[in-house]
Amino acid sequence: MQNIVTIFLLIVTLMLPGCGYNTFQTQDEQINAGWAEVLNQYQRRADLVPNLVNTVRGYASHEKEVLEAVTASRAKVGSIQATPELVNDEQAFAKFQAAQGELSSALSRLMVVSENYPQLKADTNFRDLQAQLEGTENRITVARNRYIAAIKEYNITVRSFPSNLTAMLFGYKTKPSFTVENEKAISTAPVVDFGK
Repeated sequence: MQNIVTIFLLIVTLMLPGCGYNTFQTQDEQINAGWAEVLNQYQRRADLVPNLVNTVRGYASHEKEVLEAVTASRAKVGSIQATPELVNDEQAFAKFQAAQGELSSALSRLMVVSENYPQLKADTNFRDLQAQLEGTENRITVARNRYIAAIKEYNITVRSFPSNLTAMLFGYKTKPSFTVENEKAISTAPVVDFGK
């Protein structure tokens, strides 16, 4: 009896690499690493926001609405628990993505406001923070692209035969990726009219 069990376990062990199990493990780790980098860059941005708001407040204190929107958006982002499990929960992931999008929008409005204050634009602290924020936004884009690529590979494995059988057996499901909120709006080319 023990020989039969041993042979069965040996067969199962030999079949595992060919069924995609190890591929799932590898790709899942790549996704976790990619997600950790995305969170790292978002945290860097969130850390910059209070300093940026304080610097702008010094020159544009009556832009209260914009400053409060940035602060509220940062607080909303901070209230979401960004755990590795978030990538497995589509609704929580969408909520996280919406909060980050809201902060991006608020920061964009803050940068537009800064255009109206030449002294603010000339302030060394503001310029440093603006440069750091721009660099962070670029890092976020790179980290998101790497994460999207890792999700793509993983989801292809989950859906492909015969690894889809392994996925069903071990409960691996497709994971959500980043999307844009205004997909319809950006699919329409902007109209450029210099006649106005």
